[in-house]
Amino acid sequence: MRVTLTWFGHGGWAIEAEGHKIVLDPFLSESPVAPVEVDKVEADFVLVSHGHSDHLGDAVAIARRTGACVIANFEICQWLGRQGVENTHPMNLGGAVEQPFGRVKMTLAHHSSSLPDGSDGGNPCGFLLGLSAGNVYFACDTGLFLDMRLIGSSGLALAALPIGDNFTMGPDDALEAVKLLKPERVVPVHVNTWPLIAQDVATWAERVRTETSAQPVLLEPGGSFQLG
Repeated sequence: MRVTLTWFGHGGWAIEAEGHKIVLDPFLSESPVAPVEVDKVEADFVLVSHGHSDHLGDAVAIARRTGACVIANFEICQWLGRQGVENTHPMNLGGAVEQPFGRVKMTLAHHSSSLPDGSDGGNPCGFLLGLSAGNVYFACDTGLFLDMRLIGSSGLALAALPIGDNFTMGPDDALEAVKLLKPERVVPVHVNTWPLIAQDVATWAERVRTETSAQPVLLEPGGSFQLG
């Protein structure tokens, strides 16, 4: 079965798999690049990588309106409960769980995490999704780390990697990440939302083509593509 992925800009995604709608890091209402209004987003599941406002984003509003199950670390799920979100599934780094749309594994991310009220956001993470069309790795906000080689050993149909620099990996480290992960395709994210994380994605994509075996996928916010 085909999987459809739509980039919301920054670190946000909509994923359709096995008849389910999944939203990851839905930073929409405050994003200068998001192509969709929050009240138009439908979700059965919401994945949250960490507590920063540009990733937690509109998760509360979406979950309360749709009843979607929010998958996040324990601390974020506890905080969401205090915001009136009733349906959560807490996890922690290295853990995995089967969901109706596929397998969700919470991976390491080198970053920080705090919630909008300043409380502890627990460990930041990435997500490795085992979907019918293949394994998809969302690195989310992270620096480069050698264990990406282990993540890639599962075989990746796609990796979504931050390249904006300053808060995450920049273009050079993201290229090294591609070499460690060895995905079939790679899409650059967490880039060009603001001038501070502006990068030339076309130049980076050309380096991916010439220096790795991966095929780069370049999207504008709102752009979609399919796996499978």
